[in-house]
Amino acid sequence: MGASNAVIARAVGVCAESVRRWRRVWEEGGISALRRRAATGRPPKLDDAQVENVRAALARGAQTHGFEAGLWTLERTGTVVEQVTGVSLSRASVWRLLAGRLRWSLQRPERKRSSRTSRRSPVGSRTSGRASKRGP
Repeated sequence: MGASNAVIARAVGVCAESVRRWRRVWEEGGISALRRRAATGRPPKLDDAQVENVRAALARGAQTHGFEAGLWTLERTGTVVEQVTGVSLSRASVWRLLAGRLRWSLQRPERKRSSRTSRRSPVGSRTSGRASKRGP
């Protein structure tokens, strides 16, 4: 039988139950039964060609699609996806498209500090020596 399930599990970095399951599958169906199977479930709404068309459209920028600011939001991205592919996606599906298939990450623009804010020390800061009061 060879090494114990516990020894194999420690060596591979999995739990012994996984090793028991793999061993049972191997005994019943051989090495081919251990091969990875295709994912089950609902197929994606967009095929690879459509995703590439969306990638190209997004790369042209938000302003080229008629948006005032050059930032992409989930709503704006969903609008462009629908224009390019004819497929309407929920906000969650747009997020999965951006983060998963397109490998985009969340980016938040830095807020500009007003000159008034930068001159004033924060309330209760240690630089003032005491908590500052607001109002009269």
